[in-house]
Amino acid sequence: MPAREILDSFLPPLLSGKRQDCRHILAKAMDRTKDARQLYNDVLWPAMMHVEALFREDRINLATEHMATRITRCLADQLQAHLPRRQWNGKRIVITCADGEPEELGAQICADLFESDGWDAYFIGGGVPNDEILALVGELRPDILLVFGTQPQGIPLVRRLIDLIREVAANPRMNIMISGGVFNRAAGLWEEINADLFAPCAEQALAVANKAEPRTPTIRVPGAPKKRRRRRRPPLLAQLEASA
Repeated sequence: MPAREILDSFLPPLLSGKRQDCRHILAKAMDRTKDARQLYNDVLWPAMMHVEALFREDRINLATEHMATRITRCLADQLQAHLPRRQWNGKRIVITCADGEPEELGAQICADLFESDGWDAYFIGGGVPNDEILALVGELRPDILLVFGTQPQGIPLVRRLIDLIREVAANPRMNIMISGGVFNRAAGLWEEINADLFAPCAEQALAVANKAEPRTPTIRVPGAPKKRRRRRRPPLLAQLEASA
């Protein structure tokens, strides 16, 4: 059965909160395809995005959004054991996200797919203070810090996290990747907050990460004064910070 047909059959029971029907559909699809990665990318991820869009457009209520998100996360937990396991590639990623069920789901899917591809994946979820993320980055020295699913009110916090990491230089060669949330809807916003990489979905995040070169750190001469520039905030970023 093509992935689109699986998704079309999966969405109605998902939005109705019919857990057993959703499990049955995904189990049958797994029996046929034998490809858990395909089901992650072509069924679970687009289902999550569809539910998010419906809720954002006020076409479903919070109860329906929560039911659908929790069912999808439960199925991801079960499907994760069937993902292929590539040999460790020597790379490490830390994944954090906005503090919400849909954001946790998207970040978890990213962690599962990175781990399957041979990365050491550390998934810390949402609600973690910036100083603790900074400490973990300094301890683990990951190649990439992935921030997933930021909502508009969370933009200033992400910007402060990036500024803090750069100022302290806890891991100068680490790239910071942004994915999901408002960044998928506001073109170029990830560049405005000085992130290094962007990908709209888990599959592309993995592709971008695998091609990324280590970040070139800024080298300062000891004792040299810091250059201070007045930077005009881009209109979209300024609006988001003002409303936070």
